[in-house]
Amino acid sequence: MQEAEKIYQQDHPDFKLDIVETPWDDLQTKLTTLAQSQEYGELPDIFLVQNNAFQKNVINYPDLFSDFSDSDVDFSEFPDAVNAYSTVDGVNYGLPFDSGTAIQALRTDVIGEAGYTIDDFTDITWDTFLAQAEDVLAKTGKPLLSGQAGSSDQIMMMLQSAGASLFDADGKPTISGNEALEKSIDTYIQLVDAGVFTEVNSWDEYVGSFVNGSVAGTINGVWISGSIQTAEDQSGKWAVTNLPKLDGVSGATNYSANGGSSWAVSSNANVELAQDFLASTFAGSTELFDTILPSSGAVANWIPAGDSDVYSQPVEFFGGQAIYADVVRFGASVPSNNTGVYYYEARDAVSAAITKIIGGADMKTALDEAQSTVEFAMG
Repeated sequence: MQEAEKIYQQDHPDFKLDIVETPWDDLQTKLTTLAQSQEYGELPDIFLVQNNAFQKNVINYPDLFSDFSDSDVDFSEFPDAVNAYSTVDGVNYGLPFDSGTAIQALRTDVIGEAGYTIDDFTDITWDTFLAQAEDVLAKTGKPLLSGQAGSSDQIMMMLQSAGASLFDADGKPTISGNEALEKSIDTYIQLVDAGVFTEVNSWDEYVGSFVNGSVAGTINGVWISGSIQTAEDQSGKWAVTNLPKLDGVSGATNYSANGGSSWAVSSNANVELAQDFLASTFAGSTELFDTILPSSGAVANWIPAGDSDVYSQPVEFFGGQAIYADVVRFGASVPSNNTGVYYYEARDAVSAAITKIIGGADMKTALDEAQSTVEFAMG
């Protein structure tokens, strides 16, 4: 935001921003409180919203938001799937900012020891991944993936990659009888049972597993590249590609997302000014994204940013691969995900179901229970 302010001041020298850092959970609480008390005058002009929570807030608290119908933002320059997070009834209420596009990042030295290159893990299915990962494990002793036990992040990425969701277009839960979800869970269990996916107990343990070299890869949103690069001794030994896709599932792709956020303009704002600022910077300035990429690792959702020289520069840590240009390209192919109001409740219910299934429970029964849990929450 500080860099965006400088760029906008080039043509608007009197423009000033008052930037306040607020943790997301605190901001969500504040938004809910202001909506319930109708104290709209205390809203900030612009605020950043987690993508998976955007529809929930617009649907629950529409009076907090201004839409972008009269702005100069060209939403065709953003991936459809990312626009969808902040679109309600065909109207855009958010401007996509940082990318949650998912990547498969692997240690090239480890897979190389087993006779593979990054190309062998590109545009493949999960069946192929499993077979190759088992071979890597047998030859090197290293699993290729890890994640927090009880978390559904990996499965949510698999699900979205197939163009499937936990809700239908009308916001009704689709946990029971969801073929893509069942296939995702089954695939996840196969990975864990084969030993190629290591479950850990905390986020710190997850990051530590690939930083300390006990695990030779990860699949997550591109923001995980910042954590990967803290392992300075592994520089030059990593590469990035797209995700495996689900076998035998209609609509399956090699692309997904996890995380990301979008800018909202409040109903309390000078809407015309706020939207012109965002349109001129986060939806119109390659200079901005060229500046913040190396300094903060914020990868753009704005597709034209990927054509710049900065995004095309080789990244030494990743063996000279221009990973950020690749990620912008990946993002354009990510399927949309229906989130709605109860996304977090549904995700938690699925996480609980996964724990039961891994413990031996019947999958259909566990998912039916998750569906009932969400339906109860929805009233």
